[in-house]
Amino acid sequence: MSHHLDSPLARQDIRLDITDLYCFRGQTGTVLVINVCHSITGNVPVPGYHPEGMYEFKVDTNSDSIEDITYRLTFDERDAQGKQRFVLRRVSGADAVDPNAQGEVITRGETDTAVTTETGIRVWAGKAGDPFWIEPYVLHAVGHAFQDGTVLNLGDWTPENARNLFAGHTVYSIVIEIPDAELLAEIGADRRIGVWAVATLATDAGGWRSINRVGLPMIHPLFTQFNEDLGNRLNAGRPSEDFSTYGNTLIKSIAGAVTANGTADDPEGYATRVAHRFLPNILPYTVGTPAVFGMADWNGRSLIDNAPDVMFTIAANTPISLHIGKESVNPRPTATFPYVPKV
Repeated sequence: MSHHLDSPLARQDIRLDITDLYCFRGQTGTVLVINVCHSITGNVPVPGYHPEGMYEFKVDTNSDSIEDITYRLTFDERDAQGKQRFVLRRVSGADAVDPNAQGEVITRGETDTAVTTETGIRVWAGKAGDPFWIEPYVLHAVGHAFQDGTVLNLGDWTPENARNLFAGHTVYSIVIEIPDAELLAEIGADRRIGVWAVATLATDAGGWRSINRVGLPMIHPLFTQFNEDLGNRLNAGRPSEDFSTYGNTLIKSIAGAVTANGTADDPEGYATRVAHRFLPNILPYTVGTPAVFGMADWNGRSLIDNAPDVMFTIAANTPISLHIGKESVNPRPTATFPYVPKV
């Protein structure tokens, strides 16, 4: 799983459980996508988006791991037809870090209906197919290797047994497409941004509690499958504090697996370099370019990038493959807005 059901807190209400974050070049600009409320949990009494939650895309424009722009969506309760009205706000500058800042209302709409603003921002929210794929046997074997510091043990599993656990499953997506001009006005000549997403829930005391935070894919499957307290903690906090808070934990985990598998002469040195690559937990992207989430470079993440193979292989310093790919996704993403698989 990329971020599916990744912590006890996230599982309490899967409407706030962000399963994946994507950032890629669309038809008119930069596309940001998050998925929540996965169907693998079975029947959800009231599916969709939490009416007491906030769903935020965070954009760092100057590489300091602090958000400079927040695109925030809030939703009303479901109506009799199952629709939910939403409001999209843009919060910028010093206010972007403040969950209580009101920002500027960009547009309003309702689920399953695309909205385009006068400035060209496009928004869509609704039920979609899950474009992510995972092989459960390999997933759990990787989790044990990094938790226990052991050799990757696939037992009698063979590639012929590979299956996509999420084939045919659904999510509730939030898709925003931002014209290049809006982002380029805020960033430097290198056109680089950093992106992450946060789902928060209103508290009885009047504040907001972080339920889920996602930047790079596969961080939780690597390090928290069998450490649920760490899963809760990684979903809180801020990217700028990630390495100081979690760096040693990731280094120990990576070094243990690399040592057991004999894939580096200096396991701790290798683990330190990888931990610095993984943290802060932010997805980098160059505005206006094709997304690619690969071994050599991370530049956003498209709906068809093979994130599990990339992240497992980098962390272990040896090839690890699910032996399935985008062909295992049904239904599949599209080339036109809102891009997510249609159901």
